[in-house]
Amino acid sequence: MQELSMNVLDVAENSVAAGAKLVTIDLVFDEVAGTLRLVIADDGKGMDAELAARVTDPFCTSRTSRKVGLGLPFLKMAAELTGGWMSLESQPGKGTTVTALFYPDHIDMPPLGDMAATVAGLVQCNPAMELCFTLSTAAGRFSADTREMRPLLGEVSFAEPQVALWLREYLDENIREIMKKE
Repeated sequence: MQELSMNVLDVAENSVAAGAKLVTIDLVFDEVAGTLRLVIADDGKGMDAELAARVTDPFCTSRTSRKVGLGLPFLKMAAELTGGWMSLESQPGKGTTVTALFYPDHIDMPPLGDMAATVAGLVQCNPAMELCFTLSTAAGRFSADTREMRPLLGEVSFAEPQVALWLREYLDENIREIMKKE
């Protein structure tokens, strides 16, 4: 995958497939350490230790529609190409947390991509699921949480086109603002 936002989308879709009711996506730029930490956590069905140990193998998948699973192997490879790493913690019935560390100044660092479209798309396509996205930089912190937005929407669904468009613009504006201050 050529953009980090596509890795995020793929891993978060795994959370959806695992029946997650809540997915959190945290991006933390640490300018002092020169790192970007990505954490995607869910409260889905989780994995036993045997499966969790094998999920970075491209030929390991729980899907029945195909025999390969490339999301986590690609994320791991992307992190390692920058000198970073990826870890996965999971417990059956408790959920899964994927953490990847990148070195953004490395020549092999993928571009961030359109994170606003990724997050808005996840929310629009999974309107019953809660999602919390947080971006932290030296310039500040931005967070968008559907649990806080839902009461403001009332009966209107996140799947409604007008809501999805507003959410994408809201995310895009705030992400650009905090990244601009970098």
